[in-house]
This record gives sequence, structure tokens and C-alpha cells, in this order.
Amino acid sequence: MRIAVIDKKKCQPKKCAHECEKYCPGVRMGDETVTFDPETGYPVIDENLCTGCGICVKRCPFGAISIINLPEAVGKPVHQYGKNGFRLFGLPVPRKGIVGIIGRNGTGKTTLLKILSGTLVPNLGHEKLEYWGPVLEKFKRSETGKYLELVANKRAKLAVKPQEVDMIPKVFKGTVRDLIEKYDETGQGRELAKELGLSECLDTPVSRVSGGELQRAAIVSTMSRDAEYFFFDEPSSFLDVKQRIKMARLIRERLGNKHVFVIEHDLAVLDYLTDYVHIVYGKPGAYGIVSGLKPSRSGINEFLEGYLKAENVRIREYAIRFEARPPADAWKGKERIPYNGFTKTFPGFRLEAEPGELIKGEVVGILGPNGIGKTTFVRVLAGEDKPDSGEPGLSETVSYKPQYISIEYEGTVREWVAEQDIDREFFKSELEPIVRDLYDKRITDLSGGEKQRVMTAVALARKAGIMLLDEPSAYLDIEQRLVIAQKIKRASEKREATCMVVDHDIVFQDSVANRILVFQGTPGREGKAGKPEGMEEGMNRFLAEMQITFRRDMETGRPRVNKPGSQLDREQKKTGRYYYTG
Repeated sequence: MRIAVIDKKKCQPKKCAHECEKYCPGVRMGDETVTFDPETGYPVIDENLCTGCGICVKRCPFGAISIINLPEAVGKPVHQYGKNGFRLFGLPVPRKGIVGIIGRNGTGKTTLLKILSGTLVPNLGHEKLEYWGPVLEKFKRSETGKYLELVANKRAKLAVKPQEVDMIPKVFKGTVRDLIEKYDETGQGRELAKELGLSECLDTPVSRVSGGELQRAAIVSTMSRDAEYFFFDEPSSFLDVKQRIKMARLIRERLGNKHVFVIEHDLAVLDYLTDYVHIVYGKPGAYGIVSGLKPSRSGINEFLEGYLKAENVRIREYAIRFEARPPADAWKGKERIPYNGFTKTFPGFRLEAEPGELIKGEVVGILGPNGIGKTTFVRVLAGEDKPDSGEPGLSETVSYKPQYISIEYEGTVREWVAEQDIDREFFKSELEPIVRDLYDKRITDLSGGEKQRVMTAVALARKAGIMLLDEPSAYLDIEQRLVIAQKIKRASEKREATCMVVDHDIVFQDSVANRILVFQGTPGREGKAGKPEGMEEGMNRFLAEMQITFRRDMETGRPRVNKPGSQLDREQKKTGRYYYTG
């Protein structure tokens, strides 16, 4: 089966010579293999006439066309976004327990949740199909069909935590308390709010709370619904490590006997939270295929390996490995970059930073709860904020990627990158691969994850001795996070620059950091930045305060969260080994 997909965000028919039509062998022989829609101006490829030669793919100056051969076994699409649009193949079978959805961005995970939650009627590949009849006919006499019949007839009790919680203030006017009480159908709202640390902001308008507080309010509002089927789209976004584990524990405890689907990109949280996983694989922006149900540990390991055993499908040309970091003596003789201590105060909050030193070529991971001053710390180092006392006194130039990304630019990614003061040779050889697919997209059309990739790549290529990255894993999928981790390490080593990384994803920090800088204090009141220390010492210090222990997976070496109170959890706490570096 052959599919032709055109990315409308890349396609620019007014700026090209219509190469897809001009060079198509079918068109040259008189067939209407490629035509242009007179209303939209976009090309249309007839998949029945297309021979799969791939000439249009190579000739398109914007890389907007994909011609893909799929095995007939995948069947007809469950949903397709218009002619030559993205299509999704397969649906999971709802079952009791917590099921994770894992896969790359752009392969249809959110579309999958929309179908299962009834907010999107699947069209089975037919653009004008907008009712449930044919869908129920296709899936009749199956477990999926029985579930979809409940959804179609509005007899399924559903609760959905959306991906974009920042949209909540645009549609809901009121306080956090009002939001929770509006959806509390089980009487658990107040207790759950207390468990997730929302007590102090209950009377704050939702338009004024932080992203983390808004995320937790959305989780509480979803969990307190009187439902049988629950859907959580990226629940760990904006949460710190402790909040992520607490959220996962609450969902397991309160909803473990329900039908729960979770899309999650934090590998440690996904592993800890779920009983089973479905892997969604394919080409981002073109198609996605839903794998069969797999136990969480083996499913995650298959995803990292890049090979799905039951399906006999290779989804990636390489395996993702967790490498042992160099021994401490590998840094002997390396040039040190000292910095001074300083303080910074805001109304109701005070940050104190100890003096320390950085090593050229290393990556320092920065860990601490939300509201403890991590972003303020890197902003002072970057010169974005002035300290009240003391000066960092860094002797190196600094490149800074902020936590919240805003690019005011009307042109394409290619044009914006061309205007940046960066090391062109290093960017082209090391960093261009992670943004090449975005080059012909307009900056204003980029998603959050796409902006993250572009900004991180440019920050790593700037001519600087110190690179400060604030939450570079935000909005990225699992695979992108681990690729970015490798690029950060490569940039530090090859350019002999120091990189400091603020991030809440423990697996990401484990992949990228050589040393750890831990923040302690009282969130929202006072924070203290320690000095960089060894990976194991720093992680143990941080996790001891969180009361969370990690072990290593025997197959992949990835960090895995121990269940609270388990034998391993008790043993590691007793010996003070909250974390194993491998």
C-alpha cells in the first residue's frame, strides 16, 4: 500500500516552480498524478496513479512531500486529516489498569486520545465521514467496537486531562478552588488538592497561577470526576521531580482499578505509572501505527531498542543506550572556571548561591523543586537579572536558552538561523540534523517542541564558553530528549565549553550530566544553590530530600523509580544509596 503525504506547513506553492508536477513521470505521460487545487493552491497527489518513484520527494525544494510504502497488513486508516494528510492506523483495546501511550511527536498519540475520548469521530480515511455508523460497523464484534459504541451513544463515563493546560484560563474564569469544585463529582477534590500541594493557591485566579499549579489543578479536576475511563495527556509537564512521582502514585492508588490511558514523555514516570504500554510508531507528520499491548518494562525496552518483537518491525535504525560516564579522574588537568556567590531577592523570596567552579567540557545538571530559584540562578549567570549582592564574575561569554521560548520573527527557520551569530561549521556538522526538517517552516507555525529544538540547537552553536539551558526537554518526546542530551554532551566536549542544564526529567539528566548542582530550601520563600558535585553524591543528596530511590534496568541501564516501600526502596534508603550511576 502506497501513501502520499503533503505537509501543508512546509509546502509553499507560491514560492516554487511546482516541481512535484513538472518532474512527475505520470504527468509527463498525460496522467493527472499531480494536480493543483484551484481553491487552496496546494498540490494533490493521486495515490492510485502514483508509481512511488520518489522524484517529487527529491525535487520538492521545501521537503514537504513523503511517499511511503506500507505493508497491506496495516489495513485502512482509522483517521486521516484530509487528502494527502496524516493518517493513523489502529486503535488500542481499553482494559482495566493504567496504559501508557509512547512514541515520537507527530505520530498521532493525541489524535488517538481524542478518538478514544469521543472528542474526534474517526473518518476511516474518508474526508467527509463525520458520524459513528461506519466506524461501529468496522469494529463490530470486537472489544474496541464495544467501547466505541459506548462512546458514540454517550454511555461511557469519561474524564480527560488535556495536553494544553495553558488554554484553561482562556475558557474558565475563576479561582483554582472554583475549577476543582466545578468538576469534583466524587468529593475527593479537596483531599487531592492537598496531596498535590495546591492548598496555598486555591483562592488564586487560574489566570495568575504558574504552569505547574495549573497542571496540578487540571489533574485534580480530572481525577475527581465520577468516571470509568480516564485520559491524561502529558500530565508531568511543568511539574518537578517530586510532584511527578506524587502525581503518578496518586493515579495508581486512586484509579488503578479503572480504565486509564496516559501519554507521557518522562521515561521514569511512564515506567513507574503504567502497567502496560502501546507504542505508536511511524513517520512524524505522515503516519502512525499503534502496536499491540505490551507490559510496561518490556515495551519501553523494545522502544529504546528500536525493534518491536511481536510485530517484527524495526522502528528506528539505532538503539538508544545509556552510556557509563567517564571516571572522575578524567577531568583532572581540565581548566576550571570559578564563579562567585551572590544573592537575589524578590518580594517574599530570597535566593542565595554559593561560590563554585565549572570544568571546561563538562555538563552540570541543575536539580531542585519548582519555585526554589533555579531559573533566577541561571538568569543571573546569563546577565539577564542583576544580583542584590555579589557578582558571578564569570570570565567566559555566555549563551542562554530561556525556560519560556518566544521568537518574534516572521520568516522561516532557515532565515532566522542564518541571522544568528553562531559557529556555522559546528552547527552544520553536529546540530543541523535535529532541525533540518523544520528549515522551511515559518517560525510562527512551529509547535512548542519544534521551537525547543531550534532554540536549543542555536544556543549550543553560539560562540560562548558557557551554555545555560533552562528546561531543554520541555515539549520533546522521549526520543528527541535523548538525542538532545547527546548533542549537549557533544557540544560541551568538542567545543570545550561548559553547559549547565536545568531539567526535571531524571532520565534526561542521567543521560546528559557529568556533575549535579542541587538546590535546597523552601519553595516560594527561600532557595540555596549549592556547588557542583559528583553525579552520585549530587543525585543522592537530591533524592534523599525527595525520599525517592532509583535502580538500574538490567537490559538497558536506564534509571527506574522504585515503588515506595518496596524491598529495593527500603534497602537503598537504609544504605543511603538513593541512586546508582551504573
